[in-house]
Amino acid sequence: MGIRIFEPCDDPAEQRWYPSSIRIPDGSLMITGGIHVNTNFYNNLTAAANTIEFFPPKDGGVPRPSAFLKRSLPANLFPRAFLLPDGKVFMVANNQSIIYDIDTGDERILPDLPNGVRVTNPLDGSAILLPLSPPDFTPEVLVCGGSNVSDSIPPDQLSSQTPASDQCSRITLTEEGIQKGWAVEKMLEARVMPELVHLPNGQILIINGGGTGFAAIATVFDPVGNSNADHPVFTPSLYTPTAALGERISNKGMPTTDIARLYHSSVTLTPQGNFLIAGSNPNANTNLTVKFSSEFRVETLDPPFMTMARPSIVSAPAKVGFGQTFTVPVTVPSSLKATTIQVALMDLGFSSHAFHSSARLVFMTSKLSKDRRSLTITAPPNRNVFPPGPAFIFLTIDDVTSTGARVMVGSGAPPPQTD
Repeated sequence: MGIRIFEPCDDPAEQRWYPSSIRIPDGSLMITGGIHVNTNFYNNLTAAANTIEFFPPKDGGVPRPSAFLKRSLPANLFPRAFLLPDGKVFMVANNQSIIYDIDTGDERILPDLPNGVRVTNPLDGSAILLPLSPPDFTPEVLVCGGSNVSDSIPPDQLSSQTPASDQCSRITLTEEGIQKGWAVEKMLEARVMPELVHLPNGQILIINGGGTGFAAIATVFDPVGNSNADHPVFTPSLYTPTAALGERISNKGMPTTDIARLYHSSVTLTPQGNFLIAGSNPNANTNLTVKFSSEFRVETLDPPFMTMARPSIVSAPAKVGFGQTFTVPVTVPSSLKATTIQVALMDLGFSSHAFHSSARLVFMTSKLSKDRRSLTITAPPNRNVFPPGPAFIFLTIDDVTSTGARVMVGSGAPPPQTD
């Protein structure tokens, strides 16, 4: 029931296949990495876009060179990037990580991922910024899956049967946390091309991918059909960030699909609170004649609360200002005791190649009225914690989640914006 107007922009300073982009504190986009030409597998020094640029343009439209992107060749496509609550940006590519200062262009080198694990295309793992909670909004990043294989091996010497990594690495991005480095835990299975997605209650869904092989199409010496990966992982897992190390990952009660979700798969949280899962096409075009053919079936993964009486946000303001305290009418089923109340402000991000750019969950302080008919909420304090732009608010009571209420965080004006 809406009309959308598309206004094409001027050509970017660099042509890029397989970059990443995230929304930054002034509401604009930071565009990172990629390659100037289509690539069958690795990035390469002669064609790599080892630069960072912005839209709308900054620096007179001149891209910024990045030593980090050059160092992380050749397996650095779709670098994983996250805006931190201090306004800087964390990035991981290949097995390396940095904190990038948007204002100065400085790159602070952080510890490499443990055990030689590589996590960017074509050796895809995935990464996610864990939920940010008041009052400190302490940032932590989780990186899972990928490959232990050396990035110096030509693709025609790699195998679709090479085991993927089962490693998850987690780091707290404070001075103390950086000194401690990455903490390692294990998934229930190895995964290449997994996806990590927020749940409104703060858990992380681990889904899709293969147990062996690599991303891309028909470049290893023994592709399965045209797939560089094999042994699809059919059962998703849940990661609970607040649980003790070694007890965070479980697939208890999770359903198992029979649809392979390998290269070119996707999943997203929907405003209804469930997950939409689609894709898998490790083929150059539509191909219905090979194993791991073009997949047109779509599934939903429905949490148990989808069939229960759920709380709801009756209405929400069109715009939410930084630090603003506002009250919304809610309904709370009598079956819920309201022992725990969580209010999540979420950017659902956008998914490509096992990474959800700009995905973000910020918990907001809240108080339910005594009559359980209204909820008073305090928005994030500034645009570093949640960059201005569209978002959804989800209310979770006793682990039962509402549908999402769409809001605009900030003024809704074009970038650059201020607090």
